[in-house]
Amino acid sequence: MVRVKICGITNARDARSAIDLGAAALGFNFYEKSPRAVAPAEAWQIRQTMPKDLQAVGVFVNWDPGAVLPLATALKLSAVQLHGDELPGDAATCARTVAVIKAFRVGNGFSLAAFGKFRCASWFLLDAARAGQYGGTGHTTNWDVARKAALKHPIILAGGLSPENVTEAILAVRPYAVDVASGVESKPGKKDHGKMREFIREVERANRELGKQKNKEAKNNEVTK
Repeated sequence: MVRVKICGITNARDARSAIDLGAAALGFNFYEKSPRAVAPAEAWQIRQTMPKDLQAVGVFVNWDPGAVLPLATALKLSAVQLHGDELPGDAATCARTVAVIKAFRVGNGFSLAAFGKFRCASWFLLDAARAGQYGGTGHTTNWDVARKAALKHPIILAGGLSPENVTEAILAVRPYAVDVASGVESKPGKKDHGKMREFIREVERANRELGKQKNKEAKNNEVTK
C-alpha cells in the first residue's frame, strides 16, 4: 500500500485536515528560504495537536546534526528528511538517533549509485532538480529513474504530484510513499483541503489498481512455474 506524506504543514488546521483525510505522515519544513518554512516553536505547537502515533517528519537543508537531533527529540519526530547536500557522515550521525529520509534531486547525470553512500537511510526521496532550489519546485521527477530505484529501494516519490497525476505516477513507479506539498495548496504554505481530499482519494484508487495488478502477476507466475 502506497502511503501519503503531506509536506509543508504550517498550521494546525491544515494538519488536522490532513490527518482526518488519511495522511500517514506530515512534513514540517525548516528550510528558512522555503515559502513553506515553519519555525520550530510553531511546529511544536502544531505537533501537540497531532496523535502521538502519527508520523511527523522534519525537513532540513544542510543543517549540522548537532542542531537537527535536539529538535528531532523535542518535536518527537518520526524521521528527519535531509534535503540538501548533506555528507554521508552527517546522515549516519542522525540515523543513530532517528530514522533518516535522504532526498535526492533527480537531474541530468543522476545515478542510483549515489544511494550507496547513504546506506544508513531508511528511505530515499526522489524530487525534481531545479537550479538553486531544494525541492518545492512543482516540477515532475523522472518517473523512469524512480521506477528503477523502487525495484530495490523504499522510494518516496515527490516532485510535481497533484490529484491529476498521482494515480498515473503510482502505477508507473510503485513507490513506498508519495510526498506532496504545492500540488494540494491554495497558495504556498496554505493547504487546499478539497485538493488534499482528492489527492488521497486518487492514491486510494491507485492502491486498488495496484492490488489488482499484483494479483494478476501472482497468478501468471503460478501458471509459468
